Amino acid sequence: MTMPASSIASPSWWAQRWQRLDFWSLVMLLSVLVLAVLLLLPIFEVLKVGIWDAETGRLTLSAYAKLLTHPYYVGAIANSMIVGVGGMLGACLLGIPLAYITTRYAIRGRNLIFVLSVMALVSPPFIGAYSWIVVLGNNGWLTRTVAQWGIELPTIYGVHGIILVFSLKFYPFVYLMTAGALRNINRSLEDAAHNLGCSARQRLFKVTLPLVLPAVGTAATLCFVLSLADFGTPSIIGREFRTLSTLAYNQYTSEMGGTPTMAVSISMLMIVISMLAVYLQRWSIRNRSYASGLLQQTVVEPARGWRGACMHLFAFAVVGLAMLPIAVVVYTSVLKTRGPVFLDAFGWTSYERVLREVPDVIGNTFLYATLATVAITLVGSLMSYLIVRRDSRWSGLLDSVLMVPYVVPGVVMAIGFLLVFNQPPIDLVGTAAIIVLILFIRRLPYGVRATTSVLRQIKPSIEEAAVSLGASPAKAFFTVTARLMLPGIVAGAMMSFITAINELSSTLLLYNARTATMPVKVFSAVLDGEFGVAAALSTILLVSTGACVYAVLRFSQSKESAFL
Repeated sequence: MTMPASSIASPSWWAQRWQRLDFWSLVMLLSVLVLAVLLLLPIFEVLKVGIWDAETGRLTLSAYAKLLTHPYYVGAIANSMIVGVGGMLGACLLGIPLAYITTRYAIRGRNLIFVLSVMALVSPPFIGAYSWIVVLGNNGWLTRTVAQWGIELPTIYGVHGIILVFSLKFYPFVYLMTAGALRNINRSLEDAAHNLGCSARQRLFKVTLPLVLPAVGTAATLCFVLSLADFGTPSIIGREFRTLSTLAYNQYTSEMGGTPTMAVSISMLMIVISMLAVYLQRWSIRNRSYASGLLQQTVVEPARGWRGACMHLFAFAVVGLAMLPIAVVVYTSVLKTRGPVFLDAFGWTSYERVLREVPDVIGNTFLYATLATVAITLVGSLMSYLIVRRDSRWSGLLDSVLMVPYVVPGVVMAIGFLLVFNQPPIDLVGTAAIIVLILFIRRLPYGVRATTSVLRQIKPSIEEAAVSLGASPAKAFFTVTARLMLPGIVAGAMMSFITAINELSSTLLLYNARTATMPVKVFSAVLDGEFGVAAALSTILLVSTGACVYAVLRFSQSKESAFL
């Protein structure tokens, strides 16, 4: 019998439905609400502005037509594809050989290579761009040194400099993912190829690399998406080389006071390109099988002779070049300065200027990142439980939606937040709250992913026993399951904190004089030529990042996966 509409609408009916909601159903409802308001709604607003004519009130694609036909914008699209593909190929050319060498041969200092690669990975890319200016800029120390010998080095500014920074910044993604896949290959497959007469090179290209293709493809796609979305590097060393990320920022700032139609159209195009890249990667491996039984693990061979020397040289050359920006930042931060000029003496002048002129940006950075990390830790732990333990259509949808922050550039999210939270009753523009919220939603997947991997290793019977003894589902989670998830929770919190304190692209459009953070100040200091202040703030960021990396390595059960 159908219930009358009047009964459904009655308060008693809603009260009964509310009482039937258990703790995890309520968590699911709140999770969907959080993602809808902080993730999907901003993206929807960006999409709406791009196709809605504010003057006529009609749907229009004129902005997209202009974007895809005008030479100015078409050039930016081509430039973005160049640096995206270039950064991806450069990262693969460095990361794949490094992974193969360190997993198949006894390379001395392998743990050091891993740690240094992780440090290069988690350090902000704009610091690398600034450091290469200090080294290879028009007045860089290496440029000046070789000029005394009559050698003129190519400038770091332009497309080749951007690709260099991206390659050295993102190669750890390829290295870590490929190394993990290589360790799980069944060695008997390669032995079978050897017995059939395949040479070492043939085994590598016909057996080994095809087996790790999913990992390489995922890492390459991630490098492409991150290169496409990066704002700091092209804006610092790109000069006149326009990319979509810098164009979206410039268009938004020039359209302030009106409808940012072109800025949001560029933003939506960035999302489409990123999603197409992810789809093509998944489509390329969809109908192929890469699984094999792990019957025989890989045997690590000694690295001797000239081949071993070349392997060691390559491995340490890669991590050395990747770490060079960090070394340059730390070194220049302890040089005395007179205004923007470095002196040939050591001192704490730059740090004194930071503490005297901009101490608030340090406090803001750690405060906002801490608040966002606390929220990520709590919400991410609950969401991971829903994904792993409460298998349903909604939990699967939740898992899929949490992939969106990986492919949506920070500039796009910032524009979406400005469109959504700029009028009563929720006017957050210019406040610290809007920065905390965007850090939270952009870094939430790190917390969910870390706790999810740990939770899958915990038997459900443990918490079921607690419930059978009278504990409520909520109490069983917080007193039993959460304690067992602690290593993953700590690792996820540290990774969230690392990325939050180094966030630039999304906060650059949201800050004001009171809410500026260290990355924003580093960016503005580099553009103003205040390299001493930039070096001191960057070093503070790097030291904080290093401490968090140690915590992740200390508490994470899977070292490679903790950073991916």
